[in-house]
Amino acid sequence: MIRTVTSFLTAAALGVALTAAAPAPALAAPKTDFKVCWSIYVGWMPWGYLADSGIMKKWADKYGITVEITRINDYVESINQYTAGSFDGCTMTNMDALSIPAGGGVDTTALIVGDFSNGNDAVILKDKTGLADIKGQSVNLVELSVSHYLLARGLDTVGLSERDITVVNTSDADMVAAFGTADVTAVVTWNPLVAEILAMPSAATVFDSSQIPGEIIDLMVVNTETLADNPAFGKALVGAWYEVLGLMLSDTPEGKAAKEAMAEASGTDVAGFDAQLASTKLFATPAEASAFIKSADLPKTMDVVRTFLFDHGILGTNAENVDAVGIAFADGSILGSAGNVKLRFDPTYTDMAAAGGL
Repeated sequence: MIRTVTSFLTAAALGVALTAAAPAPALAAPKTDFKVCWSIYVGWMPWGYLADSGIMKKWADKYGITVEITRINDYVESINQYTAGSFDGCTMTNMDALSIPAGGGVDTTALIVGDFSNGNDAVILKDKTGLADIKGQSVNLVELSVSHYLLARGLDTVGLSERDITVVNTSDADMVAAFGTADVTAVVTWNPLVAEILAMPSAATVFDSSQIPGEIIDLMVVNTETLADNPAFGKALVGAWYEVLGLMLSDTPEGKAAKEAMAEASGTDVAGFDAQLASTKLFATPAEASAFIKSADLPKTMDVVRTFLFDHGILGTNAENVDAVGIAFADGSILGSAGNVKLRFDPTYTDMAAAGGL
C-alpha cells in the first residue's frame, strides 16, 4: 500500500504550541448505518476478516447498527473517499491522517491505534552496508510517502540531508523490478516489497523503522462529529477489533484459520504473514494501546511529523505555519492551533474495552 505523506526538519519545541483544551466538535445527525474502508497492509488485515467472519456483524447487531466494511485497493483513494465523506472511517497512518483529512478540514479521531511499524519499512542499498554510503546516490521511493519520511529521518542520523541524494519518484508496483536493474542502487519501501528485495543477493537493509519506533503509526480513524453523535459506532468497531486480535493471536485452531485467511488475502502464506507481524509492533490489547495513546512520547512524535509535513508543503490547505492544524491528545493538551483542532487521539473507547465495558 502507498502510505502517503511528506520531509523532515528538526522538530520545533513543543512548549509554545501546547495549550489546554480543544473546543468540542459539532454533533452530526444520529444514524444507524455506517461505512468504513481499509487497504492491504499487515496491520490492517483484521478488517477484512472482521467482515468475512461475521464478527463485525455480531458487534453491530449488539448495538442495533450496521457497519459495512469495504476494501479499497488504492490506499490514497481510500483516504480521499473518507475525506470526501463517502466513509465514516478509514485505515491510514498518523501522517496521512494529519495531512489529508485533518489538513483538509475534516475533524478526525484516531479511534483505534493498532500498531506501529517496527521494521516493516526499510532503506535498502545495493552492494553497500552502511547508510552513509547513500550519499550521492539516486534513491527510488514513493515521493511524499512514509518511505520519504523514513529516508529523511535516517539521513539525519548520519549527518546527511535530502540535498545529499536525489529522490526518484517510483510507484510501489515497480519497486522490486526497479531494484533488479543495474541503474537502481538504493530504494526505500515497505513490506512485503522489502522481503522480496532483500531476497536478492546484492541487497542490504541500512536503516529501518525499528530505529524510529512509534513514529509510523497505523490507525483506524473516524469522523469526529459522527462518533460524537453515535457512540455505538465507536463501541462496535473497537469491540470487534479486539475480539479479532485476540482470536488471531491465540494458539487455537480458530486463531490459525483466521491468520491463514488474512495471509491469503494479503497475497502470502502464514510464514510470510508472521514475518511481517514480527516487524510490526501490534497493540494486542486495549490496555497496551491506551498506554501508547497516553504516552508523553506521542506529542513529540506528532511534532516531528507535522514539521515534516509543513516543510514539504502538505500540512493542510495553504497552511501558513506549522501550528495551522491542531492536534489534541489524551491529557487535553493541544499541539498547534487550539481554534482549529482537526486530529484527535482519544482513548475513550479503548479504555472502555480495557475495562470490559463494551
